[in-house]
Amino acid sequence: MPVTHESVIPLLAVLAPLAAIPLILLSSRRPNLREFWTLAAAFTACGLILSLLPGVLAGRTVAYDILTISPGIALSLRVDPTGLFFAIICSSLWILTSFYSIGYVRGAGEKKQTRYFASFALCIGATLGIALSANLLSFVIFYEMLSLGTYPLVIHKETRESYRSGRMYLTYALSAGLLLIVATAWTWALAHNLDFRPGGFLGGVLADEGAARALFLLFIAGVGVKAGLMPLHSWLPAAMVAPTPVSALLHAVAVVKSGVFGVIRVAGFVFGPATMQAFGLDTILAAVAAVTIILASVIALRQDNLKKRLAFSTIGHLSYIVLGVALLSPEGFMGGLLHLANHATTKIALFFCAGAIYVNLHKTEISELDGIGKVMPWTMAAFTVGVLGLSGVPPINAFVSKFYLCKGAVSSGQLVFLAVFLASGLLNMAYFFPILHRAFFRPGGAGLHGHSEASPLMVVPIVIVAVLSLVLGLYPNALVHFFDLARGISQSVMAGAAAPLAGLAP
Repeated sequence: MPVTHESVIPLLAVLAPLAAIPLILLSSRRPNLREFWTLAAAFTACGLILSLLPGVLAGRTVAYDILTISPGIALSLRVDPTGLFFAIICSSLWILTSFYSIGYVRGAGEKKQTRYFASFALCIGATLGIALSANLLSFVIFYEMLSLGTYPLVIHKETRESYRSGRMYLTYALSAGLLLIVATAWTWALAHNLDFRPGGFLGGVLADEGAARALFLLFIAGVGVKAGLMPLHSWLPAAMVAPTPVSALLHAVAVVKSGVFGVIRVAGFVFGPATMQAFGLDTILAAVAAVTIILASVIALRQDNLKKRLAFSTIGHLSYIVLGVALLSPEGFMGGLLHLANHATTKIALFFCAGAIYVNLHKTEISELDGIGKVMPWTMAAFTVGVLGLSGVPPINAFVSKFYLCKGAVSSGQLVFLAVFLASGLLNMAYFFPILHRAFFRPGGAGLHGHSEASPLMVVPIVIVAVLSLVLGLYPNALVHFFDLARGISQSVMAGAAAPLAGLAP
């Protein structure tokens, strides 16, 4: 069993973005200072998160109790391998998105920039709280904070369409939050325990199949909205009206990944594999995920708006993660975790590219992108890396996670889900490759004359995430030991106990 140490570092990591909010607001008339606070908070949060990695790899768990409400009920943070895995993704990509956001809002002449950066900080603080939550109560509180914090970003442009999208987002998110609260209260009534545990803690409590399925569906509806599971997905394409950096980090990393992270916690740390199988919950979850993957991919084919095509691609790829978890095989669970990271870097690259195209050329439709590869070669080269990765082409990192997902389907004897993964890969190529053909192999119009790349503040982060996707494809354990963490988490969930991570290098 891992050794648990008390430390204030998890709390400081969550507070770093939140502490930046008043400083950002007070610096509204000094943009350079305002953006300094944004970058300082991003580097501080990421540094604090990364400082916890050696201890977790050595088998130590760091915890901090913020507030004890009553015996057994507390607002607590705990840095286990699963939470750290997600926290590293969010905190590191926030740095790149902060630089990119500066270039975007200046280049696009966005209004309400102070509110934008303050809301961004609130969302990242809430997401880190979700990642590091020790129990369901803490998870729900930060989850609701994220729902509310995202609203100003969705309505940022303050148009009729953005307000309509904001209302839709809040309706979905707050309704889901209510279901999650009910599920959490029911869980406490049954188990008198809310602490996440590898392998779950409801195994010895649930005896009635109907109650087990009802409770599970409440949880999945609660986290499934942010995870984009169909038919709970409609808010996500509508929210593409938000500025592209919002779409990039919040709708490709933080918000939607909080949803699939919730699925991982519910399936692996509340119910557990044994309970999932005993009541057929894995079959329910796998069926919903498989249908979402195929339908989202087919709908993506019909979208001419670039961000909407990326949004439906996101919906499909989120369900890759959910299906990997539902397979309840070590390889499938590991593949789902790896795709949590690998989809983040590849999809954020694609959204960054879409934003650079909009700011630089004012183009939003795929049918308008003829010849842009000649005037924006770095941007479209990075776009190509993201497309190849999400299509499952080696050596980009998403190939690695897709390989383990397919391996998990085979090892669990679920060949129908192997067919889903393979069919989705072909559909990915069908809706992505025509964009590359237009960009590189069709002549551009007169409107491209005189244009080149976007601002370096945008292009440099684009190139970095593309290179990162390639590096993690060639060396999946590079930099932050994602491979070690994913394998150790998968082993611990399947074994029903925390497994040591030391010595797991491939």
